[in-house]
Amino acid sequence: MRLGIVSDIHANIEALEACFKAMDAAGVERTVCLGDVVGYGASPNETCALIRSRVAHTILGNHDAAVAGRMDYSYYYHAARHALDLHAKELQSDHMDWLKALPYEVREGDVHFCHGSPLNIEEFDYIFARDQAAQCMSIWPKMAHLTLIGHSHLCKAFALSETGATHDVVAQKFELRPGWKYIVSVGSVGQPRDYDPRASYVLYDTDTKVFEFKRVEYDVKASADKIFASDLEPNFGHRLFIGV
Repeated sequence: MRLGIVSDIHANIEALEACFKAMDAAGVERTVCLGDVVGYGASPNETCALIRSRVAHTILGNHDAAVAGRMDYSYYYHAARHALDLHAKELQSDHMDWLKALPYEVREGDVHFCHGSPLNIEEFDYIFARDQAAQCMSIWPKMAHLTLIGHSHLCKAFALSETGATHDVVAQKFELRPGWKYIVSVGSVGQPRDYDPRASYVLYDTDTKVFEFKRVEYDVKASADKIFASDLEPNFGHRLFIGV
């Protein structure tokens, strides 16, 4: 089966629509969202509606949890808190109920989907460096062949061996090898932070075990203009142009 995986949309409907269009063209048969549907952007209801209509599973992200009243976000910086408060007021009741019911993780066969590190699912810890990935050796027997995460907004892949070796996987496209387990951070649809403003999504073929990072251009200006016209922090729009 050809899987398409998206994460960290952050209420950016233009970026999400571009990713779905690209995945349709690539023959994706099933789509999974790794969380953070809301926060930062100007289209929370539209983004929730599209995700709900197109995705087999959606994982709870930290911004989703905050908007749904499932975590304390008082320590977030002011602009991020304001965006979450605003989205909580704007969301239609059915979308809010959906966020309140999202799972922290889903496992299908040899693939594990979660928002942050699989070590402490409800803590939303980051994995964006090899030493963070290496900490997952403590749960090696429980790990799936492939663990897919979001949260960092970065495209990163790590290969772990039962011997304790942990390596960066630097290829854009690679095949999962027997005897190794992989943790892949899939990047962000709606707010990339790797100085590439294009929306990020990934493809994974469960039969051939081939994984691929993908990027797609979208109408950044349209998304940013909606933020500028709202009560959101304008920098949330400015950063879309440079991918930070």
